[in-house]
Amino acid sequence: MGKENRGSWGSRSQFILASIGSAVGLGNAWRFPGLAAKHGGGAFLMVYLLAMLVIGIPFLMMEISIGRKMHRGVPGVLRSIKKSTEPIGWFAVSNAFVISVYYAVVFAWVIMMAFASFKFAGLTGDCDSAAGIWASMIKTTGTTSGYGTISLPVLGCLVIAWVLIYACIRNGTGTVGKVVKYTVFLPVVCLFILAIKGMSMPGAMEGLAKFFVPDFTLLAEPEIWVDAIGQVFYSLSIMMAIMVAYGSFLDEDSNVAKDSIIIAFSDFAISVLSGIVLFTTMSGTGQLNNMSSSGIATAFIIYPQSIVLLTKNGVANAIFAFVFYFCLCTLAIDSAFSIIEGVSTAISDKFHLSHKKTTLTLCIVASILSLWFITGAGLAWLDIVDNWCNAFSLILVGILEAITIGWLFDPMKVLKEVNRNTGSFKMPAWWFVTSIKVLAPITLAGFFIWNLVALFSAGGIYGAADGYSLAANIIGGWVILALCIVSGFIVKIIEKNMAKNGYVPDDDVWEDTEETK
Repeated sequence: MGKENRGSWGSRSQFILASIGSAVGLGNAWRFPGLAAKHGGGAFLMVYLLAMLVIGIPFLMMEISIGRKMHRGVPGVLRSIKKSTEPIGWFAVSNAFVISVYYAVVFAWVIMMAFASFKFAGLTGDCDSAAGIWASMIKTTGTTSGYGTISLPVLGCLVIAWVLIYACIRNGTGTVGKVVKYTVFLPVVCLFILAIKGMSMPGAMEGLAKFFVPDFTLLAEPEIWVDAIGQVFYSLSIMMAIMVAYGSFLDEDSNVAKDSIIIAFSDFAISVLSGIVLFTTMSGTGQLNNMSSSGIATAFIIYPQSIVLLTKNGVANAIFAFVFYFCLCTLAIDSAFSIIEGVSTAISDKFHLSHKKTTLTLCIVASILSLWFITGAGLAWLDIVDNWCNAFSLILVGILEAITIGWLFDPMKVLKEVNRNTGSFKMPAWWFVTSIKVLAPITLAGFFIWNLVALFSAGGIYGAADGYSLAANIIGGWVILALCIVSGFIVKIIEKNMAKNGYVPDDDVWEDTEETK
């Protein structure tokens, strides 16, 4: 797909909303509040905000600007910078594809719980039964065995999830731009409704105090910094091929610096709003000390216990349950289709394919693979694969991207792209270059080492720290990681074979335009 035939965002607001929608996902609604509860509320907010300013925003600007400059997905952009770094782009793309496979299953669980919200009407005050709704419906064994069992409700919701994902991105920016007008604002409305309910409950102020008042002694603990920095990278959708793809559809007159600030702070604001909802609701129902840093546990086991304690009216509780899970649906769908969009853009660009057909093929393949995660063993496998994709693959991608731009290329050239079309605000060189060249690679390398040490110290030399078997970690972790790493070299082999039949790869080279000289 040539640059001249490439789609583009209908307006600046469409790009900003799509980017916010991608950044704001399930992690904002459940992982962010859980980590805040784990790390003393306000102390975590402070560290998160600092990490977002120092590292997150520069990285976000970098990815959007290089996408706009070359009008390509991340492999094509890196190829234009230095041909030998193209495999790093495919590493990012393949890891994103793996994430899309299991993220769709989580999306399906949320859809299922929205449909099942009527169950809460008959469970007023029955916390144990409420906590068991999700587990009973997904029919999990809790282990890596039990492939013969598939929950029909989950299967049906998984089909709905994939149909919705494809419908949202079937025509690229054309349909995405229309969808995000609703899917970005709807969860905010739902969160405000839930926040008003939470704030009106006895004990709500205690929850707010725990969320906002910092315990400064916790700042001395390394884990709060590791978790906050990790959440920044996960939350902003960087290192996942998404923001480069979204940037590639931008017009030349877009203001990357300003738009990135808007995206990052909107993401942070919705995370804080989600925190207010959970902390006030959990406090008001006496569940404040039960909050978990596990998003799945929070959304499907712990929060349902609070739902049945919201009021003494079962119907009202069921309505609040529907609002909550509908909110999660609208949060999940943007992130789900943005991941597929990043993968589809990279592949269609590389092999000059129809974007629509590529997207359809990806959705079909990914939907078939996602069946693995809805078996009786699916929850355990999802836990393993998710841990490896986020704790290792994603971090490695970030390190390699930062090294490529910061050391193998010239970050000042990228900064000129960031600051093109800016008005009064320009991204300072000391901020941007220091972050991309020094802080990002060092921080991410430290993060990676921390995770690696935790893996091996708890699990011995074989690295099976999560309680699952060595074989399961090899299959769901090491093998998938290795396949993602070598994916770029597999693409090279395919490229050479296609060249025999006349295929000519794009060999665009980064050149300064008149505006950036």
